[in-house]
Amino acid sequence: MEYRLGYVITSAEKDDDGYFTVRWSPLYKADKYEIHKNVPAVGGVAEIYYRDEKGKLFLFRCVRSWYGGLRAVLRESTDYELEKDEKLRPIVEKHKDRLYYRYSCCDIKDDLDDVLFFLYETYAPGKHKVEHSGRYNRIFMKEIDAEDKGDFKG
Repeated sequence: MEYRLGYVITSAEKDDDGYFTVRWSPLYKADKYEIHKNVPAVGGVAEIYYRDEKGKLFLFRCVRSWYGGLRAVLRESTDYELEKDEKLRPIVEKHKDRLYYRYSCCDIKDDLDDVLFFLYETYAPGKHKVEHSGRYNRIFMKEIDAEDKGDFKG
């Protein structure tokens, strides 16, 4: 799979372990028109950040898209009028002019499940009800920012 500038998730298996490489897009300011114009309508994962009053970035949430595509899930997750989660809507509204996102595309549902599981367990162990695919004993992930080379984390 080859999407815009190679922002994709790839995987490999060795000794019953899964190795994923997530090539992240650059961090973009959330704007509904830019999201519609630039984000592909394909499966993938995205991280959404907000910038506080002092200018520091905070990871707000990780989202996965499958049927609706990254474009749709990012539009919904960064617009308080579209956000369906009552707990998240006030946060999105408060930071509406200071939301940012990055994404990586993937067309394999099990890979998306494993990557999202790894991200959730890394950021907030045991606090989310996200299941991995069950294919691997262990999951390792290398994240490559648009600007660097990245290293495996696991």
